[in-house]
Amino acid sequence: MTDLDLASCWTHHNPVRVIAGAGKLSQLPELVSDHEKILLVTTSGSTKRGLTAYISNFLGTERLLVHDKVVSNPQLDDLDKATEEYRNQGITCIVAVGGGSVLDTAKILSVTLHINLSCPLKKIFRQRLVHSWPCSLKVIAIPTTSGTGAEITPFATVWDKTTHRKYSVSGDEVYPEIALLDPELTLTLPYQETLYTALDAISHALESLWNKNRTLVSEAFAIQALILANEALPLVLNNLDNISLRAKMQYAAMLAGLAISQTRTAIAHAVSYPLTINFGVPHGLACSFTLLKLIEAHQESILPKKLGFILNDTSTILNNLNPSKRIRQYADYHQMLALINEMIESSRTNNYTSYVDFDNIKLLLITSLMK
Repeated sequence: MTDLDLASCWTHHNPVRVIAGAGKLSQLPELVSDHEKILLVTTSGSTKRGLTAYISNFLGTERLLVHDKVVSNPQLDDLDKATEEYRNQGITCIVAVGGGSVLDTAKILSVTLHINLSCPLKKIFRQRLVHSWPCSLKVIAIPTTSGTGAEITPFATVWDKTTHRKYSVSGDEVYPEIALLDPELTLTLPYQETLYTALDAISHALESLWNKNRTLVSEAFAIQALILANEALPLVLNNLDNISLRAKMQYAAMLAGLAISQTRTAIAHAVSYPLTINFGVPHGLACSFTLLKLIEAHQESILPKKLGFILNDTSTILNNLNPSKRIRQYADYHQMLALINEMIESSRTNNYTSYVDFDNIKLLLITSLMK
């Protein structure tokens, strides 16, 4: 599939209101009603940097609870514990300030705080209880990284070290109500986090292109995301305090998030999840080290030919950054091959435009790790 069939049937829906621009964090008090009880979800790092106190003063400490215990790849048991802690606190609005793990935590709490179950994630995912997510709490998502696009997507990831699995909380209820994009909040992001989150955004854009669920709208979002990332990423890595470049990367991540909101991800993410669960590989690295070989393999057959020069630029960036070399710091070739069956089991492989089996994932791993 190189060109979309414009006569095919498709739908598009994204209800998130986006507010973007440098300094827009100051608009936050206008987005919350005076009577609302607010849960601020963030990290201890934000608290140490003074961002938590700054926002608390904005919103009023008398009506604010702070959950600053979020760590990378939020774990099922920790999320259930947070649900029990805040369920009876009268929360009506969640403000999430942080990277993808923070935004995912907020989105998950927005539905679990409403569901009448103790330890709901344990029952739903480990014990496979049939359920439907109730109406959700209002979420204002404020990203401080430029990668996941979680501020705009209808799903959130739950990691489970007990079962060594990754689950997804998904549905229209999981959409944030507002995404507030202020690139000033990304200026303190160090080099490695800037790189890995950017690789995640590029992965999302590409994964939505070699995807059975691709539409004219998702393709447009993905193309613009790649254009912005191609322009900004090589420069921002050497100019971390450049607000214009930071804004481009933030918008690239959001646009890629809009694309995967329609399509979800595909084979590169299927490969990535076991590597993150078993070896702690940062998500953006885990889902990007196969991209160069996927572009090479499918540039003529799956990817739209009109993207040629854009994909060439993306390939050059990936080649220079060499994520396949970086990932070998976490796991070797044989350790990765041992996880192929887990990679095949991911529902993400079903979104990929080509057939996926043990042998072609093995070949993808071998060729990706050769560099």
